[in-house]
Amino acid sequence: MISRYSRKELVSIWSEENKYQIWLDVEIAAAEAMEKYKIIPKGVASIVKRKSKIKVKRIHDIEAKVKHDVIAFLTSITEQAGIKARYLHQGMTSSDVLDTTLNIQLIQSGNILLKDIDKILSVLKKQAKKYKMTPCIGRSHGIHAEPITFGLKLASFYEEFKRNKSRLRDAIENISTCAISGAVGTFANIDPRIETYVAKKLKLKPEPISTQIIPRDRHAHYFSVLGIIAGSIERVSTEIRHLQRSEVYELQEFFSKDQKGSSAMPHKKNPILSENLTGLARMVRSYVIPALENISLWHERDISHSSVERNIGPDANIALDFALVRLSGILEKMIVYPKTMIKNLNLTRGLVFSQEVMLELTKSGIAREKAYRLVQSHAKASFVKNTNLLTLLKSDKSITSKISEKRLDKIFTYDKHLKNVNYIFKRVFK
Repeated sequence: MISRYSRKELVSIWSEENKYQIWLDVEIAAAEAMEKYKIIPKGVASIVKRKSKIKVKRIHDIEAKVKHDVIAFLTSITEQAGIKARYLHQGMTSSDVLDTTLNIQLIQSGNILLKDIDKILSVLKKQAKKYKMTPCIGRSHGIHAEPITFGLKLASFYEEFKRNKSRLRDAIENISTCAISGAVGTFANIDPRIETYVAKKLKLKPEPISTQIIPRDRHAHYFSVLGIIAGSIERVSTEIRHLQRSEVYELQEFFSKDQKGSSAMPHKKNPILSENLTGLARMVRSYVIPALENISLWHERDISHSSVERNIGPDANIALDFALVRLSGILEKMIVYPKTMIKNLNLTRGLVFSQEVMLELTKSGIAREKAYRLVQSHAKASFVKNTNLLTLLKSDKSITSKISEKRLDKIFTYDKHLKNVNYIFKRVFK
């Protein structure tokens, strides 16, 4: 991922230095286990730990000759640690190191993403409670439907990100496995106790059965969850973008003092951050398909997944981290216009109360279909005549004979639409 959309904490996880350090941690843990079970001489792990440093350039130089990254790494370590380092990697295969490391990097990334989500949840909770009873129009198909509150809209986002947090926790738990089982995963040349020791040391679980690689359905699950979270980010971003349109203008992204909008039109304040998040969300979701396709590999392994993961591993996690942090900033600083929300609620001159009028007519004994047609005819007239629906209804004796004018006045208020807001909030913010 390019630096423009990257934060240091995530970048460091996917750095060459961190990757090779985890490789070294895996090898040292395996060496400690082999010493414990008298498979290799004492002192190998301590010497390697004491004398070895990660030298990225040297590893790359060796790899350029041997064309194998793990061999290059082991050669670099042996150069530093001396002859005892020859006992490293006994009975292991490259995938033992690579897959265990990848899972650790995903765990490290996932834990930061969980913190990012916690921040979003905190902001959404605060803003939802602030605007709990702020009326605004609910829209279906982009058309005015019935009144809701802006707080309910935010509470819906909050509940979705609660689910995202749960999904991500499950994905992290699912990916927290370790494989130190050797070629084709049979433990033919390595004691299974080594894997158990390494897993415990690195706070992982032994992979119940590996085929030389850790099965990629685990990784597909993780990246699929990232894709779902990205979808949630886009949902919120799209809503902000729509609500900032000039015709709507119920809220606005924070616009700093010296910020510029359009290079040509000085009046413009564009929702550029939300638009940016929409694009980043598309990128993150695009990584899900390759992760799913990585599930099916040849026999016990091939490396067709390797080039994919070298790209989607850092990019998906870094991009999502950046997007989550940006979204929490947008939500925290957004400018809300309650007066405009009221103005827009009244834009259709009372049409948003049509359902309650229809239902009231059915209670008076009129068949639902007839009641629907009756209210619809006045709704159409309201559009054509640019007249308030309530005025038209009061002028129709077939309606006022069934519903009193006092009752009609009561219908054309927000009371009924707000009466269960507290109930919904109690369900969401338990």
